[in-house]
Amino acid sequence: MSLTEQVRADMTAAMKAKEAERLSTLRMLQSALKNEQIEKMHELSDAEASAVIRRGVKQRQDSIEQFEKAGRQELADKEKRELAILETYLPKQMSDAALEEIIEAIIAATGAASKKDTGKVMKEIMAKHRDEVDGKKVQEILGRLLP
Repeated sequence: MSLTEQVRADMTAAMKAKEAERLSTLRMLQSALKNEQIEKMHELSDAEASAVIRRGVKQRQDSIEQFEKAGRQELADKEKRELAILETYLPKQMSDAALEEIIEAIIAATGAASKKDTGKVMKEIMAKHRDEVDGKKVQEILGRLLP
């Protein structure tokens, strides 16, 4: 079953179970997937659908940060619940320790010596591990590891 079919099936299950918040989140996701499909003019592959979901996750993370800065905890909590639902459709994220090991190996392989080489290392990491890592976390670790 493709990722888009899974979202549709889960949306139907949420309707039947009368899970309003889950249904609302899945409807937003379904809408985003449909818009992407219309834009690309073909059925979405799992990789393309995954990219749409990652954008939704990133939007929720940014919203949570903004709501917490503004002192709107109830809205931040709602976004956190939506984020948890969306993350179920993405592959498991790599642990910080494993990510740091991979980054160190790529730094050694590419010969990166300074912050100027961050782009080169990021390109390698994202090419091999796009679905398993968060770009912000990679940049944070690179900032620590590269002088």
